[in-house]
Amino acid sequence: MSNYNIAVIKGDGIGPEIVDAGIKVLNKIAQKYNHEFNYEEVYMGGCAIDKFGEPLPDTELQKCLNSDSIIFGAVGGSKWDNVESSKRPEKGLLKLRKELEVYANLRPAKIIPVLQKASPLKFDNIKQGVDIMVVRELTGGIYFGERGRTNNDAFDVEKYSIEEIKRITKTGFEMANMRNKKLTSVDKANVLETSRLWRKTIEEMAKDYPDVEVEHMYVDNMAMQLVSNPSKYDVVLTSNMFGDILSDLLAAVCGSIGILASASVGKTKRGLYEPIHGSAPDIAGKNIANPIATITSIAMMLEISFGLETEAKDIERAIEKVLEKGYRTQDIYEENENQIKIGTKEMAMKIIEEL
Repeated sequence: MSNYNIAVIKGDGIGPEIVDAGIKVLNKIAQKYNHEFNYEEVYMGGCAIDKFGEPLPDTELQKCLNSDSIIFGAVGGSKWDNVESSKRPEKGLLKLRKELEVYANLRPAKIIPVLQKASPLKFDNIKQGVDIMVVRELTGGIYFGERGRTNNDAFDVEKYSIEEIKRITKTGFEMANMRNKKLTSVDKANVLETSRLWRKTIEEMAKDYPDVEVEHMYVDNMAMQLVSNPSKYDVVLTSNMFGDILSDLLAAVCGSIGILASASVGKTKRGLYEPIHGSAPDIAGKNIANPIATITSIAMMLEISFGLETEAKDIERAIEKVLEKGYRTQDIYEENENQIKIGTKEMAMKIIEEL
């Protein structure tokens, strides 16, 4: 029997619903493959502000640091819009990523064939399929730079060190080597000094990876290309803010932000696994949120952090089977397509049945 200690951050909005759905699927994996998953609940985000007065108290952070990996739902909501900026719910997530030293955010964007019609793009744009891995730098850049505000202006500083760029670039090249040996680096080197350092560092490191084809692209052009011809891209390497934006764009390309997962990893095998969508407070508690992104994130945890590739592939297979049978949550449901609309809990149960 394999034993794993998992910190569980349900968070705000739809977070508790989608995480609960994911845990049920994970418990089925435990039963089927004779594993034991031990869960410890962690408060972070708005719920932590309500309970402790801050978005991530040190006691809650320590639970994450003591775990083998972390499952996370979502944080934030209009309820906390007037909280001072230093204590906003999102600050808890930024602090967690920094303390865990998970500097590489892996965001796969893949169109499942049966969901091809859910993409807003014309069929001709995606007929060759879409299978992209976004490698986003996660603990540097403008989100962690100096910031301030006066009565007349405000500022946010974008800053990257060579070492920060090198370590995320190494992840990007290693990912490209594992896939189709093609890497697209996204920057704004025609305007930003940080991007010029980014590009120069990548060009120097490319010499160590002669089998990988490397191209550079400005972020505005990349946004256009991902809509007009997403099939030509494989690994997309980019900075924190650009990666945040482009991965959400790719979620739309793939049909719904509710189906895309992410893994945040660093020096150790411990990772932070979360769907890329937000807390969606407008649909919280209604049993209509799509749990597939969370469940797929859990599959990534099994494979990347725990080395349980068979179990991870089993979850992915079960999801595809459920979708092939026509079951859909509201975000990917289409009328007149012989589909069956189901809720969050029901989607989890259908996946469990397939397992």
